[in-house]
Amino acid sequence: MNNKLIVSTSPHIYTRESSAKIMWMVTLSLVPAGIAGVYIFGLSSLWVILTGIISAVLTEAAIQKLRGAAVTLYDGSALLTGLLLAYCLPPAVPLWVVACGSVFAIAIGKQAFGGLGQNIFNPALAGRAFLLAAWPTYMTTWTNPRGALDAITSATPLDNAFVGVTYWDLFIGRRSGCIGEVCIIALLAGALFLLMSGYISWHIPFSFIATAGIFTWAFGADTLFSGQWLFHILSGGLILGAFFMATDYVTSPLTNKGKLIFGFGCGLFTGIIRLWGGYPEGVCYAILLMNAACPLIDRYTRPRRFGTK
Repeated sequence: MNNKLIVSTSPHIYTRESSAKIMWMVTLSLVPAGIAGVYIFGLSSLWVILTGIISAVLTEAAIQKLRGAAVTLYDGSALLTGLLLAYCLPPAVPLWVVACGSVFAIAIGKQAFGGLGQNIFNPALAGRAFLLAAWPTYMTTWTNPRGALDAITSATPLDNAFVGVTYWDLFIGRRSGCIGEVCIIALLAGALFLLMSGYISWHIPFSFIATAGIFTWAFGADTLFSGQWLFHILSGGLILGAFFMATDYVTSPLTNKGKLIFGFGCGLFTGIIRLWGGYPEGVCYAILLMNAACPLIDRYTRPRRFGTK
């Protein structure tokens, strides 16, 4: 269509982009992190990823059939949900736990609200929060890069990750953690692809990461020169959450001002939970809390109508 401006009822501006294309491009951007996770932790990570994807896709198809709705697996949204959930899980987690998380993410986190575009919360993070509440032991047993179980079971590797881990280890993924969050270089490669392609903007990731870094520097126990604030940025799921989950179109604000506020809230809650909460990792709950605030942010940051004060 050569003429993209159509004088009619909305939408007025047409583009070649579609929800399906966006979902598949985000999935493509996550491939480097998945490859890195499988390389670092072994084939057990691959089975977790495949189980998460297959369970999510089958659940979506089954529920859409039961609802009498069109089966829309081609749009890639269910696959992306299963992939993101798997990236948030330890590599040694039992496969039946992964399947339960994917079923919850799709059935309760997405389809219960009406399907794609209607959900309030990020489905993958809703699934992870459910698993952490239901089976905390499985969700807090970590595998190190050499394939042996760590001696310490904790809510997150942040509990003891300060010991013997360098910043280079964090960049290349030589540490324990969830499958898709450990290799920062792979995540940044995917994030750069999304930014340069225009699928996400800088507003949420920048305000999220900057707020978390500044907050943990200002209120953390160490000084600026110790680098604890940088450790907080590079560890846990902050990079994965900031670029690939907080930027979800459905559960994030529409305006640039709203995105900055949203990212600020995510970073603030992440810092508060990490420094003073009983659970050392805060990214998942921070994003879910701000998902709930998203309608309010949209209401107070919407642009004024043309010709009005």
